[in-house]
Amino acid sequence: MNGVQADWEKHEMDTWEDDPAEQRSCLICGDRATGLHYGIISCEGCKGFFKRSICNKRVYRCNRDKNCEMSRKQRNRCQYCRLLKCLQMGMNRKAIREDGMPGGRNKSIGPVQITQEEIERIMSGQEFKEEAPDHTWGNNGYSDYSSPSNGASEGNQPSPASTLSSNRSMEMNGYAAAFRDQYINTSMSTHYQLLPHLFSYAAQSGLLTQQPRSIYPQSHPLVLQLVAAEDLAPLSTPMLIEDGYKVTQVELFALLCRLADELLFRQISWIKKLPFFCELSIEDYTCLLSSTWQELILLSCLTIYSAQIFGDLADVTAKYTPSDDELQSFSEDGMEVMERLIYLFRKFHQLKISNDEYACMKAINFLNQDIRGLSNISQLEQLNKRYWYVCQDYTEYKYPHQPKRFPEIMMCLPEIRCIAGKLVNVPLEQLPLLFKAVLHCCKSSLTTYRTDPSPCVTTSSGN
Repeated sequence: MNGVQADWEKHEMDTWEDDPAEQRSCLICGDRATGLHYGIISCEGCKGFFKRSICNKRVYRCNRDKNCEMSRKQRNRCQYCRLLKCLQMGMNRKAIREDGMPGGRNKSIGPVQITQEEIERIMSGQEFKEEAPDHTWGNNGYSDYSSPSNGASEGNQPSPASTLSSNRSMEMNGYAAAFRDQYINTSMSTHYQLLPHLFSYAAQSGLLTQQPRSIYPQSHPLVLQLVAAEDLAPLSTPMLIEDGYKVTQVELFALLCRLADELLFRQISWIKKLPFFCELSIEDYTCLLSSTWQELILLSCLTIYSAQIFGDLADVTAKYTPSDDELQSFSEDGMEVMERLIYLFRKFHQLKISNDEYACMKAINFLNQDIRGLSNISQLEQLNKRYWYVCQDYTEYKYPHQPKRFPEIMMCLPEIRCIAGKLVNVPLEQLPLLFKAVLHCCKSSLTTYRTDPSPCVTTSSGN
């Protein structure tokens, strides 16, 4: 069978090279094809969509009759029908590398014909359930954030349950209903790039065997020092717009730049107040900040500044109406960042991270010895370990009935890093639309689900 598939693929590649004009169309959406991907001729967009869907074990829903049109312009309107056509046309999920990295797992694998029953098992998520992962990311009782199939499982590694509707030409006021409808009862993926320097300590720190105990004497002062370094005052960037005013794309982009400037300035001031400031060189601090400033800003927006970001800024973006051209040209990178951001917001809202935990998370993320160009890596590693254990100790002490809280909090850091890395690929002119979509959806979910005024931040009563 493998020999037949190899011969088929060689024939198809020969055909592709000899007569490219005949084989230029993607078999899924009709867009310009770039080659053989997972067994069939397809475009980069459908190749990436199929890989993300299978690697992340996504389960979609069709709001129509499961027979939506697939074209270059329409392909993002229904992810269910897009994945269905990928399977029907023979895209081979076994050709995807298990580690999720670029490149096929087996270059000799060609298209496959699977039964309708197999297709239904994949589309419904039944096949993913039977391939139970070693670890699951528990929902701690918040069933709205995970599927019924995964809600009772424990310890799942985090990754976006991103089954959002991708209708780029839909009215912005329709985001809430469509996105919320597809977010509930979705499965969570298992392929996730963990931070090696963080999770190398998991085995020796006994993450799953916490016992109620007193906090270690040195932990609480270190946490207080980190919190004292934070500027918890409200952001000063004006984010109030009079009723009836229509914000333009240029105006919103200028506001986002001004907001980013203020947030970056606060990170620089934060570094100077860190309790370990004198333990590293200015060169290393410059290198660390250059590599992590986007992650630090994103983390602060999801925590200590969340009320303004998902309140005032969301109100401003609501007054911006994107053009049809902006909606139609919204990139695949933008869609993925949007999905991941909304998922991460929901996770932070579920965890209700305290200022103390936020301060520890920020220090751990900042002290990343894997960044190139650092001179004192051993000292960085020691500092990272110090605050890793401090955060674990403090969390286990404050939340004795949530034994999985610390690993869940730490697993948010790789996702923040991933989003920050992907955000640079989103064209600048698409940022206003990206922020509008994300903030609209997050604010709508708050209206539906929240039980307190802040999506994630709680103050500590530690002693």
